[in-house]
Amino acid sequence: MKYYFKITILMLLALSSCKSKKSLTNMEGIENISTKKIISNHYDNNFNQKTVNANLNAKYSDNKMSTSVNIKLRIEVDKTIWMSATKLGFPLAKVKITPNRVSYYEKIRGTYYDGDFSMLSKWLGTELDYQKVQNILLGQAVLNLKRDKYDSKIDNRLYQLSPIKHNDLFGILFFLNPDNFKLNRQEITNTAKQQMLSVSYANYKNIKGEQFPENINIRATDHDNLTTINIEYKWVEFNEKLTFPFEIPTGYKVISLK
Repeated sequence: MKYYFKITILMLLALSSCKSKKSLTNMEGIENISTKKIISNHYDNNFNQKTVNANLNAKYSDNKMSTSVNIKLRIEVDKTIWMSATKLGFPLAKVKITPNRVSYYEKIRGTYYDGDFSMLSKWLGTELDYQKVQNILLGQAVLNLKRDKYDSKIDNRLYQLSPIKHNDLFGILFFLNPDNFKLNRQEITNTAKQQMLSVSYANYKNIKGEQFPENINIRATDHDNLTTINIEYKWVEFNEKLTFPFEIPTGYKVISLK
């Protein structure tokens, strides 16, 4: 699988993540509130726009190479996520994701994928759906924090949430900013597959009253292989009328995710 597909998928999906190192608790200036209140505040600050139209730059690096691409991102919340990647003005790839379908094609090698989330879920080692993909891009928790019970503590001036009921296959941690209760970082670890990934949000910008991430930093480890992607939003507009042009060119070959 070529790196353009990896860039697209890793930008969108949190598969598993680096285990966080234990650190000293620092409670100075941070209010010690209940776990229920932390979660409630997170959802009170949920993204509340109908569409996103954005231009971003993604820098990709793994053990073999590094590159950067420009990406146009369009989101109709809860309906469609669309991306178009270019480099130096030349088109590279497109992806369109709906609640039931993942469609992608890459122009350089003439390959495509068109199906549901099941194959990607198997490849990445965690269950995926449209909501998880959307939450990553909007700075929301990849899991529904209201469905399960969590412990909380203050760690390095952040609220840390961890599930009370541990999963033998993977572990997950959420770190929330006490100023806006948006995600600072979310981490998952798949021990069985030795896969780890950390998705962090260095800064948020107030855009028309909405707290929106300026940067998304991704570190993914698969055994000894490290992949990093740094995403910077160049500009963002909300609630515009959008189109999502997508058609797999004739003659392209299906991508194998094995």
